[in-house]
Amino acid sequence: MIDSERGLLEGLHAVDWSELGHAYGRAQDVPGQLTALCGHDEAAREGALRSLSGNIFHQGTRYSASPYAVPFLARIALAGPRTVRVGVLSLLTRLAIDWHDEYDLPRGIDIRAWRAAAAEVSMDEALAWYDERIAAEPDEEKRERIREIRAEWAAGRLMDSRASALLSYDAVRAELPGLLRLLDDPDPAVRTGTAYLSAWFPEEAATTLPLLLDRLRIEDSVTVTATALVAVGLLGDRTLAPRLSSRLDAPEPLIRWAAATALARIGSAEGTDGLGTDLTEQVIAELAAAAADPPKRGIDYNEGDLPGYTSRSLLSLPALSLSAHDRETVLRGVADCLTVMPGDHTEWTARTALAVAFAEPFQHGVPAFSELTGGQRRLLRALVKAGPWGAYGRKFEESLRNRQLPDTRAALRVYAGLPDDGHDERTACVWC
Repeated sequence: MIDSERGLLEGLHAVDWSELGHAYGRAQDVPGQLTALCGHDEAAREGALRSLSGNIFHQGTRYSASPYAVPFLARIALAGPRTVRVGVLSLLTRLAIDWHDEYDLPRGIDIRAWRAAAAEVSMDEALAWYDERIAAEPDEEKRERIREIRAEWAAGRLMDSRASALLSYDAVRAELPGLLRLLDDPDPAVRTGTAYLSAWFPEEAATTLPLLLDRLRIEDSVTVTATALVAVGLLGDRTLAPRLSSRLDAPEPLIRWAAATALARIGSAEGTDGLGTDLTEQVIAELAAAAADPPKRGIDYNEGDLPGYTSRSLLSLPALSLSAHDRETVLRGVADCLTVMPGDHTEWTARTALAVAFAEPFQHGVPAFSELTGGQRRLLRALVKAGPWGAYGRKFEESLRNRQLPDTRAALRVYAGLPDDGHDERTACVWC
């Protein structure tokens, strides 16, 4: 390990941490936590990593101290104690993209839109908003608290979440060229974390893709291979389709899933003509097979929810460009995914699948359930069991109404001919 003061933490005390903020106020405690990460006490290292994950990255929010911590974290990931390097890589990823990578799947980070949104942030507008709140607040104690928050903004210790998150993202991006050396690390967990981190920086694709492809050529770990394949799909274009398609015949199900996922992203970004009819059918067939029998191993994308990612990939392919057979395969695959996805991931999939399955309005009223296609029937039965019903499913229920379909669980259950399981009146909670 590099000497902590002269190597990993060089320049640590040149940062005025007291003028920076995190989730719990001023950031004077960050230097001690970074120092503890490099120490010999394993319990102290674990505690420091937990503390940093809770203050410079708190429930998805990044703060003014967050980007300043990134260079030190990058050095620790490269050459720090072995037991913290994977955790530090994970923290760097969270500082870059939050933990909700599923918001940007299956197509990856839309960095242009993010930069445009952050550019709209104005400090003057923010301070004026606080001034209005101060003037309107009758309670002196609350007014004083608002004044304190305004002062933190004016000093640069707080900022709009889009802007603060982008600063952290760009801080990690600046360290990415050095961190990519870890694709050759002896520890497969470190290689996996590095491949996953690399997937979220499309502006660095010209540098990252050749390294990922080199790693794939020699990699023997299934998890590293699958993670790198998805990263290549998120960063690449249709010129890489031949290299990815060669993995569709791999013996390991997770690798076949990853190759199909990567190709689906390329197909959805370029249009299915970019993959060709035969390859598109092969991708859909592989994703549907993974939906029916998910790989036993997992990877980090979509919070580890492979069925959820599979459903998003299937639904990302332009439905109007698919044959009737392929569209039915997509619907069957999505139905299989819905029944095993976490509840808080089903809402988007349910609404999008309805739009694909029932793109055309019924001409003569709702047909009998038996008159629907096999894919439509399978989807509706899955939605009875796993739809986002109740308080968190209002948009989903509206989607059913817009398509003249029964919009309560009880009514859809009866329409689909399913037996009463006693749960019709239960209010679903997607967070449960």
